[in-house]
Order: sequence, then C-alpha cells, then structure tokens
Amino acid sequence: MKNKAQRVLASVLVASLVFSGMAQAAPTALISTEQAAAALQAASRSEAHARLQAALDRADLAAMLQARGVSVDEMRARVDALTDAEAQQMLQQIDSAPAGSSDVLGVLFTVFIILLVTDILGLTKVFPFTRSVR
Repeated sequence: MKNKAQRVLASVLVASLVFSGMAQAAPTALISTEQAAAALQAASRSEAHARLQAALDRADLAAMLQARGVSVDEMRARVDALTDAEAQQMLQQIDSAPAGSSDVLGVLFTVFIILLVTDILGLTKVFPFTRSVR
C-alpha cells in the first residue's frame, strides 16, 4: 500500500512539474542596466509630456492661447518637440509658480502702505483722507 501511494504521489508531482513548465509563455531573460535606464527615461518622458499635454486640454488655457494668437495644435507640436530635460524643467517651473495674482496684490498692498505711512509722516500728500503729524 505504501508503495502504491508513493507511485501516485510521484505521478502527481511529475505531472505538475510538466504542466507548470508548459505554463511558462517564454523563458525570462535578464535585462541590462542600460535597457532599464532607457525604459525608465521613456516612462518619465511620457509622464512629463502627458502632464504638459493634459494642461493644454484645459479650456481656460486654450482661450488664453487663442487670445494671444497661438493655436492649441501648435502648442501640442511644440510640447512634443521638447526634450526630456526641457519638459521636466517646464513642469518644475509650473509647479513652483504662484497660483493666481497674489504677487501683484502683495506689491500693490505694500506700495499703498508705504504711501500711507509717508502721507501720515508729512513727507508726501497722496491721499486726501490722511492728516500729517507735522
């Protein structure tokens, strides 16, 4: 009985090894470092270019480009012509740019405060609602 069980177990093991060998589609091969780096660069290139192309899909950006006489198709061609480094640099500039017009408001507020203080000190007379301390 023990001998028969061993034969059945051996047959099952052999069958599973044979079928698992057939299940592999192709033998796997190692890739070189250069191939891996090229694949990584291609992925980052497609990601950077895809983000820039997605930005061109925005209606407000398309309207601003049209107002300045540039077609969206022309911009898409220019984005496609960018190198990887240029596309990455452009994305970094976009990501680090301030949103809205907060810089302009900050400058205007600063100028207003400076003129207000100089009016109060009697150095200038810009605002009619201030009274000089002199």
